[in-house]
Amino acid sequence: MKRTYSTLIVALALGTTAACSNPSTGTSSSQNQADSTTHRHSTEDTLLTRVQQQTFQYFWDGAEPHSGLARERIHMDGEYPQNDQNVVTIGGSGFGMMAILVGIHNEFINKEEGRARLQRALHFLDSIDRFQGAWSHWYFGDSGKPKAFSKNDDGGDIVETAFMAQALICIREFYKNGDETDKQLAAKADELWKGINWDFYRNGKDLLYWHWSPNYGWGMNHTIQGFDECMIAYVLAASSPTHPIPASTYHKGWARDGDIRSSVEKYGIPTIVKHNAKEGEIGPLFWAHYSFLGLNPNGLSDQYANYEDVVTNHTKINIAYAEQNPKGFKGYGADKGWGWTASYSTNGYNAHHPDNDPTGVISPTAALSSMPYTPKESLAFMHYLRDSIGDKVWGKYGFYDAYSETENWFPQRYLAIDQGPIVVMIQNYKDAFIWDLFMQAPDVQAGLQKLGFTSTYLKK
Repeated sequence: MKRTYSTLIVALALGTTAACSNPSTGTSSSQNQADSTTHRHSTEDTLLTRVQQQTFQYFWDGAEPHSGLARERIHMDGEYPQNDQNVVTIGGSGFGMMAILVGIHNEFINKEEGRARLQRALHFLDSIDRFQGAWSHWYFGDSGKPKAFSKNDDGGDIVETAFMAQALICIREFYKNGDETDKQLAAKADELWKGINWDFYRNGKDLLYWHWSPNYGWGMNHTIQGFDECMIAYVLAASSPTHPIPASTYHKGWARDGDIRSSVEKYGIPTIVKHNAKEGEIGPLFWAHYSFLGLNPNGLSDQYANYEDVVTNHTKINIAYAEQNPKGFKGYGADKGWGWTASYSTNGYNAHHPDNDPTGVISPTAALSSMPYTPKESLAFMHYLRDSIGDKVWGKYGFYDAYSETENWFPQRYLAIDQGPIVVMIQNYKDAFIWDLFMQAPDVQAGLQKLGFTSTYLKK
């Protein structure tokens, strides 16, 4: 759909709005109320689109130029880890390519520009080293060489690959019925998706293993079990038309033979599933986002959980913690600051959640990417950032990654994996655009049915 941009955008960015009615016109009170409601909805939509458009630029103007993929990080303060400015992230680039589809959808860029960028990105993905079809976590965008994530993690990363595959399926579905050039792009996305050997990453067992290295083999020994951000890896592995895992691997591995169910409550709110954290704790909010950028949790259930409830309750627990604010941090509340995930922190990169919040660091992506789950509170948070903190948290690529009012800490830094979900999930809140692309895919539908899911998207 076409979005128009007027002086109202500037007013919103500055924290001002125009009057919505004139009392002297003699309009009835009911008409004034209707006009006010229409204006409020229009204003909120414009603000949401403004945030999307600015954040989208991380993946457009801010992309690594050779590969067209997303840089792992962009620091506006100019301080980078050594040799890190050209590092691209596979998972964050998957989020970024979904954001580019959103950019085309909203006419932030034209169709030709978007297609050309995606062509470049897929060509790069096709040209670099893969490991049984899986990509590494990081690559150098200028040379295409893998960058080790840690000592033994210099090969395939099936979780980052799953985040990328989620985007490849969306690209295929978006372009498959277009002109000949569109169809070629769709075919390349399909080829890359089908080239991933999910079954290899079982290591011969009824589990998925996160990493494999040509130098260290299965040395990381990191099994993937629920519940955390990795659910999409099992869904896609079961959906693969070429290298699928059996359904038993989902049930025995991810779902722990049923032990994924949980009776734990936080602030009186059921968690429903066992979070892959310390006993009785919940995880960071990206667990409710990364798998669900394409996988629509609304109405999605299997024998273990209703995932609409899982992600919504996870978000509501964050809001309840902000309301109670047991440590008395500045700027916390359901209509103020809330939301904890993996982000920059006053003590380095950290996975924040209500059970791990030592210095009052809030990550804007946590609340903003939860827009489909808790729109009232997510919008209130967006308004709070705009109206109460302003330029301290807002920059070239949207809201900065993290801040702490308590510590007066406002770093001007961004991370791809945090910016991407903001663009995508705001769009899913608006019109389910990315959700519809992913969920309509025939192979995804077949995989979900194979695992025993029910969803309104699934054909009877």
